[in-house]
Amino acid sequence: MLKKRYLKSRNACKVTFYTSPEISAASVVLMGDFNDWRRNSTPMTPLKDGRFKATVELPKDKAYQFRYLADDSQWHNDWDADQYVPNPFCGDNSVVEV
Repeated sequence: MLKKRYLKSRNACKVTFYTSPEISAASVVLMGDFNDWRRNSTPMTPLKDGRFKATVELPKDKAYQFRYLADDSQWHNDWDADQYVPNPFCGDNSVVEV
């Protein structure tokens, strides 16, 4: 799930990313265009309901590809993403548009 909050003071949007509760993992990281797909850039915080969340401030008027990496081995998409695009690894990336 994605929650967007556009900032009045800057040309940016704070996007909060939530994993699905069906993802059973000890840790999840958010990886995408906005952090150069680096594994340690955006760790997600576990929530009591079993989901994970992370908030990132992104410049407006762009689309960003992303995925969730659970337990450093399992890739997951966000099924509430704005769209999906094929990736070079025979799968799809989620896309958030801000």
